Amino acid sequence: MAKQYWLMKSEPNEFSIDDLEARPQQKEPWDGVRNYQARNMMRDQMKKGDRIFFYHSNCDVPGITGIAEVAGESYPDPTAFDPDDSHYDPKSDPDEPRWYLVDVKFVRKTKRTIPLAELKERPELAEMPLVRRGNRLSVMPVTPQQWKFILSME
Repeated sequence: MAKQYWLMKSEPNEFSIDDLEARPQQKEPWDGVRNYQARNMMRDQMKKGDRIFFYHSNCDVPGITGIAEVAGESYPDPTAFDPDDSHYDPKSDPDEPRWYLVDVKFVRKTKRTIPLAELKERPELAEMPLVRRGNRLSVMPVTPQQWKFILSME
């Protein structure tokens, strides 16, 4: 099966590309996603080895800061079952999980932050969900053409 490409957003004050790089084995579960569309992509479409643009959101200069990869198949998000966790969902049952995650592994930082403002200026990226008005998903697909073009912007 062909490799797929994704963009995953994180607020750098919560979890940054530097945090991912510093983790043991440079790997971390991408937990806490509580949007069904994003969950479905992680659960049903993401495969080990798929590449990810790591995107910093809700910061001074939102943009792509690194590259990661999907480190394994999806599995139930354990934070949904933990009443002491901020991502707890009392309606999620371990026997019928509602929320899933994938582990992501650090590959490298981009040579520079590729700002959202620059991405929006490029007609080659006009169809990318990230630059479309009103799209707030934290997980979104990236086409192979968009992936190559964005890498050329480094």
